Parts: sequence; C-alpha cells; structure tokens
Amino acid sequence: MLQLEARAKINWTLDILGRREDGYHLMDMLMQSVCLADEVTLTEADTLSLTVRQGSYTTQTSETESSSAPVPTDERNIAYKAALALQHRTGCQKGAAISLTKNIPSGAGMGGGSADAAAVLYGLNKLWGLGLTHEKLLEIGLTLGADVPFMLTGGLARVGGIGECIAPLCPAPQVWLLLIQPCDGLSTGEIFTAYDSPAPDLLIRHPRTDAAQQALITGDLVSLAAAMDNVLEGISIAKRPAIEAAGRQLEAAGALRGMMTGSGSVVYGVFADRAAAEGAKAYFDELDVRCLLTCTAADGIVCKG
Repeated sequence: MLQLEARAKINWTLDILGRREDGYHLMDMLMQSVCLADEVTLTEADTLSLTVRQGSYTTQTSETESSSAPVPTDERNIAYKAALALQHRTGCQKGAAISLTKNIPSGAGMGGGSADAAAVLYGLNKLWGLGLTHEKLLEIGLTLGADVPFMLTGGLARVGGIGECIAPLCPAPQVWLLLIQPCDGLSTGEIFTAYDSPAPDLLIRHPRTDAAQQALITGDLVSLAAAMDNVLEGISIAKRPAIEAAGRQLEAAGALRGMMTGSGSVVYGVFADRAAAEGAKAYFDELDVRCLLTCTAADGIVCKG
C-alpha cells in the first residue's frame, strides 16, 4: 500500500502568448505547489477501482455547485483515467484500489484533478514496479491534461507550451497564503473560449513574468505583488464578480496582493509572513467568510509510505 499527498498549485502569473493550429493555447506561467493536498491511497488489487470522499473543507463548502456535484468514480474521473493510461502504455495487467480524499476545492483553478492523476501515475509506477522514468510519466500525463506534467514535477517552475515545457526554478523562500473560493466553480474551457473573443471594453492585464520570477527567487514579495497578474482574471470576473471582491477583501485584510489562480474560482492573498496570514484568517473567521491558510511547497507529490 502507498499513501501519497497530491498537492494543489497556484499560478503566480498566467499569460497567453498565442494559439496553435489545433486550438491549444500557448502559455507562459509561473506555477508553484502549495501544501494544501488531496490524500491518495493505492492498494494492490485484482482490478481497478476508485472511491472518493470529501475532506473537511470540501464538505463544509458543499453549498457551492462545484463541490456538491457528485464526483465520478469510473473512467470519467481523471485519476481513474491515469491508471488506465498507465496500463495501456505498459501492458500491465495489475489492478489497484484507489482511494481519494478531496481537500482541494473543485472548479478552483488549483489543479485538484490533475494533482490526483499525477499522484496515481507516480504511485502506481512504484506499486506495480514499472520503472518508468520521470520523462515517460510526463508524456503520459500530458495526454490526460495540460497541468498534469507540472503536478508530477512540483515545486516552483516556469511553464510554457501547452503545459509540457517545464523549467524548474531554484528553491524559493516559503510564502504564506490565504485562499478564498467566493463563488461556484468555473469551466476552464468556457473561460479560454471567452478569452479568445473578449468583450470590447474588457481590460486584459498581462503579467511581468520575468520580474515576478526574479522576485520569487529572491523573496522580494513587494516586487512580486507588483509583477504578478493573470490574463484570465478579467474574463472570470465578468462571469463571477465575487472574484474581484474577494481579491480586494484580502488586500484590505493585509495581503500584499489578492489574485485569482488558474481560470478561477479560488482567489489567494500573498502575505508578508505567517503571522500576517494568520491574523487575516482570524479576521475572516469573525466575518464567517470561509478561507484556507496554506503556504508554498517545494514538492508536488509526497509519498508518506
């Protein structure tokens, strides 16, 4: 049996450089793992099976559409697809009982499903004794979703192409974050489609990714806050105005910057230190605004035994 943590991610920056002929967008992003994680247990079995249960945070947020929708436990689930893809690529006939505890919010832009798929690929490669290289796992992961290769790599990285070009960066100082999901989840496909045909009056803000990268590595959070941005944020705000309000709430509570991750709907606040983040959490707790305290991490998948 293997027990793993499948960690979520945030986008420090998200930029779109163009589109390929097949419709996929060409990205330029700074992505980082955070300590918030789904729990994945893999046990040898004769066949493949998947069970899913909600963790304490996702259960508490069940009033949102994204978390109340039933989670599939068959090939519609990306974690199950990952196990099938590994079987098909290697010809392995072994099975496994896959158990997921979902702590990462759904429809959040934090890569929860991709993290689960990455952990299943990584874990079953070990459990089944397949001996696939990291590069081979990345190839399989990309067939499942654009975020899966980064989730397999973890840490802090500059990510390009459609998600397959990953340049790990030097370990950066730990950063404390507060997460708010102010509305129900958003469809990534819907947001990218809207980006391709934006409203004429919509302001698209591009990040200064080189400056943000340098600020992260040196731990200059003030410069980071000034350089980070997400070209999809305006699109998502047009559909869910609560996203903008959450960012401003976080900044009013002491965050150096509040910004949406991925295509939304989670908004995170960047804090100068743990004490500032904990103080902001206490403030939101008094207002009965549900939030999560977490911090950046150097690994995307943690094998606990």
